[in-house]
Amino acid sequence: MSLTPPSSAVFIVSLVLAVCVLLVRYAGFGIPIVNSHLFETLLIAYLLLLVGVLFKGI
Repeated sequence: MSLTPPSSAVFIVSLVLAVCVLLVRYAGFGIPIVNSHLFETLLIAYLLLLVGVLFKGI
């Protein structure tokens, strides 16, 4: 199995989710969906990036 770089869209979405979590946790921003699900949101960002790396064309 070879690893491939994720598409730009997958990388950007993953980055935006991770930044949202960081803003809520450390900067005190209020993002309604992210506020109560910090770990889950960060997990989704990581899994999305992982899928983008493991599967070609995603």
